[in-house]
Amino acid sequence: MMNYAKSWPADPEKEFAARVLAERHLLDFTTYTYPQYIAEPAHALIAEHLEKVLRGEITRLMIFAPPQHGKTELVSVRFPAFWLAARPDAPIILASYGGSLAHAKSREARAVVESPAYQALFPGIETDRSSRARDHWELDGYRGVMHAAGVGGPITGHGAALGIIDDPVENWEQARSQVYRDKTWEWWRTTFRTRIWEGGAIVLIMTRWHEDDLAGRILQEQGKEWTILRLPALAETQGERDEANKLLGLPAGEKDPLQRKPGEALCPQRFSEGALEEIKRDVGSIAWAGQYQGVPRAAEGNRFKRDWFQIVDAVPAKAHRVRYWDNAATEGGGKRTSGVLLARAGQDYYVENVIKGQWSTYGRRKVQKQTAQLDAQKYGNTVAIWLEQEPGSAGKDSVLDTIRFLAGFRVFADRVTGDKDLRLEPFAAQCEAGNVYLVKGLWNLDFVEEMCAVPNGAFRDQADAAGGAFNKLAKSPYRWTRGRAR
Repeated sequence: MMNYAKSWPADPEKEFAARVLAERHLLDFTTYTYPQYIAEPAHALIAEHLEKVLRGEITRLMIFAPPQHGKTELVSVRFPAFWLAARPDAPIILASYGGSLAHAKSREARAVVESPAYQALFPGIETDRSSRARDHWELDGYRGVMHAAGVGGPITGHGAALGIIDDPVENWEQARSQVYRDKTWEWWRTTFRTRIWEGGAIVLIMTRWHEDDLAGRILQEQGKEWTILRLPALAETQGERDEANKLLGLPAGEKDPLQRKPGEALCPQRFSEGALEEIKRDVGSIAWAGQYQGVPRAAEGNRFKRDWFQIVDAVPAKAHRVRYWDNAATEGGGKRTSGVLLARAGQDYYVENVIKGQWSTYGRRKVQKQTAQLDAQKYGNTVAIWLEQEPGSAGKDSVLDTIRFLAGFRVFADRVTGDKDLRLEPFAAQCEAGNVYLVKGLWNLDFVEEMCAVPNGAFRDQADAAGGAFNKLAKSPYRWTRGRAR
């Protein structure tokens, strides 16, 4: 629980001035009730927009800002408490991707209202001690209420003058799910939106993950009704900003809202330019554009670029290896089976060998056994073998039969779930960051050609096998040294 005790200034005049500012301005209120809060120009700009919401000058506000930049504390914790002081008869609904997160922010906002600093500013604005649950608490003697719920959670029967949606998407997997996006949209249309009073305000603050997320759909249908505050982690050139605004349906010519020079960090006391450049390198261009710059883009037809793959002669001496098989059971045509041998040395990854072909089920198993024998001869039986297991009982039976066929080797089944592109993205990000190398071999050209055609190429078995191997090694290269998969 946050410590809300106020450290009172010794100078009564300074204290009086601080209180006057805190009563009138959200950012001053935030630093008054939370002295440890690091307030930067970006937060002042967000606070100014929220004050306009409070005054009724803005009724629809979207804020796009990168993760871990202090936006949730300001919007979902301090602003509700500040709102209730000014409008104690105006209820609030706070929603997030999960009920537990929304409840946690609601609890923190309640603690602000009950804090000595708040009571010193706004005497008489108190919580009703008989109604102070995390998901629903009320003011004593007023109609003001804070109701918190997750996306899809229960808010029927609760009306609000202010609705806040704080990050309706939890992660990349949810963002990529058409089912989840549709579910969120229906919840917005049929549940959340219907609970907002006539003349009420809605604030949507989120890290963007996908061009078809909740913000994207609202912008497409009613973008002109909304005020958009997009705060990229690194300031853009005017050309880049115009291009980004075009994708969002916003006018060209708008300057950076903080008048930053290109490349300047949004909140340098939290993340320096150097730290953001490292993040950009590590997360890859797709995640960077959406989550950090606020402009999600669909993956291009060529997710991988040729110049990402550096050819080397050998792998460093101390390395850990996985051979991952993306299986098919065809002979003479159709889908291919591929087995990618991936090595990890430190933080670098090496595609060391690729075996691929179109075989019958029995022919495939013979090749896999021969490959396991050759790998064992070269690396002393240290290579962990993983087999992708297709959903359903047939997929399970097929993998179990192959494991029995490869008795004597360290073989594990990988019960995959979710979208193939989603499973491949961590490997793609490391390729883009320059952390993946190819060991010189005749297979190099075909491997690069296939990778550069994802997701539109005729084949992607090498890509899926490489992504599967990476996801095993990236967790920890040491998990397979004792012969057990965890």
